[in-house]
Amino acid sequence: MSRVQVVKLVAGLLIALVMLMAWNTTRVFWQQTEVVHFDYIVGQRSIDDKDAKVETPAGSCPESGCEVPKKPHIVFVLADDYGYHDVGYHGSRIKTPNLDRLAAEGVKLERYYVQPMCSPSRTQLMSGRYQIHTGLVHNIIHPMQANALPLDSPTIGDLMKNAGYSTHYTGKWHLGFYKKAFLPTHRGFDSFLGFLTGSIDYYNHKNCNMQHKACGLDLYKDDELLQDKDGVYGPDMYTARALEVIRNHDPTKPLLLFVSHQLVHTPLQVPERYVKPYNYIKDKSRRLYAGMTACLDDHVGILEKALKEKGLWDNTVFIFSSDNGGEVNQGASNWPLRGSKGSHHEGGIRAIGFVTGPLVARKGTVNNQMIHISDWLPTLAHLAGITPNASLAAKLDGYNQWETISYGTSSPRTEFLINIDILMPLMGERLYPDLFDTRVRAGIRFGDYKLITGDIGKNNDYYMPAEMTNSGQQEVKLGNSKGRNYRLFNIIDDPLEQYDLADTHPQLVRFLLKRLDQWNNESVPVQNPTWEEQSRPGPQNGWVWRPWK
Repeated sequence: MSRVQVVKLVAGLLIALVMLMAWNTTRVFWQQTEVVHFDYIVGQRSIDDKDAKVETPAGSCPESGCEVPKKPHIVFVLADDYGYHDVGYHGSRIKTPNLDRLAAEGVKLERYYVQPMCSPSRTQLMSGRYQIHTGLVHNIIHPMQANALPLDSPTIGDLMKNAGYSTHYTGKWHLGFYKKAFLPTHRGFDSFLGFLTGSIDYYNHKNCNMQHKACGLDLYKDDELLQDKDGVYGPDMYTARALEVIRNHDPTKPLLLFVSHQLVHTPLQVPERYVKPYNYIKDKSRRLYAGMTACLDDHVGILEKALKEKGLWDNTVFIFSSDNGGEVNQGASNWPLRGSKGSHHEGGIRAIGFVTGPLVARKGTVNNQMIHISDWLPTLAHLAGITPNASLAAKLDGYNQWETISYGTSSPRTEFLINIDILMPLMGERLYPDLFDTRVRAGIRFGDYKLITGDIGKNNDYYMPAEMTNSGQQEVKLGNSKGRNYRLFNIIDDPLEQYDLADTHPQLVRFLLKRLDQWNNESVPVQNPTWEEQSRPGPQNGWVWRPWK
């Protein structure tokens, strides 16, 4: 054996040894914290998915081409603040038989991303555009702000209605309401039953902000206030409206039905019958949240049954998505991912998602391609036979993902912008004077890598759910942030974001900062108006939240 061959052999053995040591470090870390489901996160088979075909490599279309259903019915169920861990097929002890079955019969989206908070996800879902292109980059749309998804951004409802769809929306809106022009029935939906703000009491349907002493009723049917529903559990009302839409629908006309659930957002309220099976959970918030999750699962099953009874199911594409990571301080769990709602770590932006129904080509598969919530508008437009005009197409940040979802082809997406929030307080020192300012809170995913900058905020550790711990309470494993304002992770190799690679990949950091600079140069002015006194519920408007301009 020559000297060169010996050197190569030794080098290979050293590399293998380093990789083995890194794997052992990861394995020991998660054994110490009693992880039972890590294998699922990296795209392998779930312990609850014994019959699923795992689609890690990309698939392809048949020789005849990828078939596109002709104007199918589309039912989109959006859960609120639903934790990544908290579905049965992600290893949760909370029972979700309907979600598990529907997902197993369709395509599970295991590298599906959303925004870390409510309004940002919903605006991107509805418009197909990043926040930097709508001005809604900072926090959420607050009820006392004259703020909304701009009217120059057509919604999914607008497009589908123009294509001949019957369009209906029930549940949470949270896209702005300070003028009537921003209400659901003025943004492409034939009907609406639900609430306009970000959260309300499940029984009295009031949104109350104690900080600003603002409290009022928020429950609408189309543009009219509903004042006779006190004591009615909100999710029951929204599902009943969805069933009414389904049962009265003309099957010859395509249907778009958005069911934007109030569940499982705070306040933690649910009928006792759903909580009773989880009385063994000591932590009260987790116990109530578990009941709310079971209730959500029930409502999804009821919706599916109605579609089948009406004879619509065979021509329906059924989509389920959460809007952001779960709020770990309110009973939710994103375990074993790092972070919580509001975080740029995976626990804040990696979502539960699946697409199911007879029209999906590769049923019973797991899709590991990069898919983002902004992709839904162009994807649903494609299913409806809509080709966006040049003006709209130029504005879209989303991609048509139907072939990726249904046939397993490679995703057309190679990156997504998490956000650039110039209104957040700056943190630390700027890394490079000629590149994007690392003091600004921002994040980007490019290929396998993710860079996050600025102040990462709160709840960026690992939160084991109460029912998995010896103490019976949520336990926290601290994540390493090195106390600086930029962090680089390889999400494919390190989905739990344990290893910051910024020191060893400085050129990659520079490249991603340059990409953030390029995105930042496209940003429109930030829309974050001050809270307006005339918006406040009071005797002048009947103590309700309503348009005030």
